[in-house]
Amino acid sequence: MLSSMHEHDGPLTRLRRGHEQAVLELLRRHGPLSRAELGTRSGLSRTTLHDIVAGLTGSGSVVAGTPQAEVRKRGRPVEKLSLNPAAGAAVGIDFARRAVHVAAVNFAHEVIGSASEAHAADLSWPERIDIADRLLATSGAVHLDALSAIGVGVVGPLTDPGSENARSQGIDGLPDLLRKRFGVPVVLDNNTRLAALAEAVWGAAKDSSDVLYLRLSHGVGGGLVVGGALHRGRYGLSGEFGHITVDPAGRPCDCGGTGCLETRASLDAVLFRYREAGGRADDLAEFLAAAASGERCALDVLTRVGHDIGGVLAAVCHAVGPGVIVVGGELAEAGPALLEPVQRALRERLMPLARRHVDVRRATLGDTGSALGGIALVLHESPLLSHYPRPASEENA
Repeated sequence: MLSSMHEHDGPLTRLRRGHEQAVLELLRRHGPLSRAELGTRSGLSRTTLHDIVAGLTGSGSVVAGTPQAEVRKRGRPVEKLSLNPAAGAAVGIDFARRAVHVAAVNFAHEVIGSASEAHAADLSWPERIDIADRLLATSGAVHLDALSAIGVGVVGPLTDPGSENARSQGIDGLPDLLRKRFGVPVVLDNNTRLAALAEAVWGAAKDSSDVLYLRLSHGVGGGLVVGGALHRGRYGLSGEFGHITVDPAGRPCDCGGTGCLETRASLDAVLFRYREAGGRADDLAEFLAAAASGERCALDVLTRVGHDIGGVLAAVCHAVGPGVIVVGGELAEAGPALLEPVQRALRERLMPLARRHVDVRRATLGDTGSALGGIALVLHESPLLSHYPRPASEENA
């Protein structure tokens, strides 16, 4: 479910937005640049660049200034253009199953704050929004009257506002509640997909424009970033890797299927497999501690889980061809004990030509990943902010 931030999207509007995005991205990556430098790097004509820069400075998105006296060369000082950090802020909120996570960036794309708070699983939406509001207000990093938009992540697949799916999840009307509270546009998406986008923008895969993200938590899900853009799918169901069948004769899954990856690699499933093999850990922390200490039972379970995960990832890789696979969620804290079996299974299952092109990495953004993904979604959708992330081939432009 996505609420668009701009209504008019004709060819000329898209062309102008593309030029704005190119200029803003250059300023983000290279810092202050002169008009001549922008013209060289962007390839825009002098007339077009003058028009784009005038619009961006007029809106306050870009500011002009001159170097300090001690660094100026002889002659007239050259005016430099840069992003205006004070032009506004974007906020991301992740409404996880049992916690609220928030993060904020300024207009210069700098992360300026983040916070989290746990809560009971049955907390109402107004109460969760109260938590988010309080976290933002007390962080000291965000002026709520300076917000330009909010990106929000929620659990579960999303379709259109008001749909039966949205009502069954209890999120029907959530965008309206948020707009009334904060008074700015809201974009909404699955929080695991947003974590994928965040890892492609700020995290483990920021050097790649084609990313497959897998989260191993109470549920198993993921997301795809294709060509630098988040892929949602026709019905908002992209990234449901947890419901790919691993064992047709396996345990029933909540989705109605049998033997899904979620029945093999979710936190509860892993603990079940561990106890079935004779392990004694009461929770994930104890299980991870057992694995870290070298306990054979725990390591054997992680090897089997990693093999299951690698098989599913190989099948997805053959379909979408990612350059980077990022593995996140609480189970990823097992580190090499899990990731090495995943990599071995990938090498066994992938076509020889694909093996050297796939790089498996552990997620780096932790609990705030989905909130940061909400921000990345906002920046991606806004006509006045840069497209995230840039294709790797353009990084040296």
